[in-house]
Amino acid sequence: MATINAKDVAALRAKTGLGMMDCKNALVEAEGDMDKAIKILREKGLATAAKKESRIAAEGIVDILVKGDVAAMIEVNTETDFVAKNESFKTFVKGLLETLVDKKPADMDAFMACAFAGSDMNVEAALVDKIAVIGEKISIRRFVLVEGTLATYIHGAGAAGVIVKFTTGADVTGNAAFAEFAKNIALQLAAGDPPQYVNKEDVPAAAIEEEKAVLINQAKNDPKNAGKPEAILEKMVMGRLGKFYERVCLVEQAYVKDDDLTVGKYVAQTAKEIGVDIKIDSFNLFEKGEGIQKREENFAEEIAKLAGQK
Repeated sequence: MATINAKDVAALRAKTGLGMMDCKNALVEAEGDMDKAIKILREKGLATAAKKESRIAAEGIVDILVKGDVAAMIEVNTETDFVAKNESFKTFVKGLLETLVDKKPADMDAFMACAFAGSDMNVEAALVDKIAVIGEKISIRRFVLVEGTLATYIHGAGAAGVIVKFTTGADVTGNAAFAEFAKNIALQLAAGDPPQYVNKEDVPAAAIEEEKAVLINQAKNDPKNAGKPEAILEKMVMGRLGKFYERVCLVEQAYVKDDDLTVGKYVAQTAKEIGVDIKIDSFNLFEKGEGIQKREENFAEEIAKLAGQK
């Protein structure tokens, strides 16, 4: 039997928002497997349909720079909000973005080796120098470079950033109607529950099969369905898959400015109005501090007791 410790219980609680006893029991049943425990909780109807990743806020900023048809987005973390609002820190982040757009590094290692914009130091040395000047740990967490017909959006003074890439049937440079539409799609991503895919076709078959299995077990565990044939339960599940697609696919979501429309219908409506074919190719969404865990101390003793520790 796997040993269930306080850290595991706390991590599962952060992911699901459920009580500690529910989380401990699920981990025991799953023999310590976190993903399996989440699945067990879902099948029992205790957890939300999607895995809720911990989003404990970390300080820092998400920022974007666009030059021509290239956009760079970066997340840089700090220890305190005070430093994140510091003009020297913000200028440093702008320099990082300039470096990204100009050098187009393939990965973080290549980025660290790039010459920092306006300096004879590389990015790694510039980072060390900035840490020494500010006196606080600074971490370049992630970046992305995207090229093409784009829309970008920064939410809440750097709390989140979005880049959306489109394919259009004609040049839309200077088209005000398209620019407004593209901005609205970026806002959609920042405002609602973040999707994982653009279209149904993008969802991996394995993810669909896993969702079906969870929904079937949910149906079986519902007393109202006792005695119903497997074929009936499968039909019920197929109907519920629509909600899954609404959750994970951008074009299936309700449009935030008009919930009578899906995003897909809004795309089609705009394409018809401006007379240009439009397709959403991809999107990138960075939320500041997403998934970064803070040390949990408030309920440490209680969690330890529930996990059977002294």
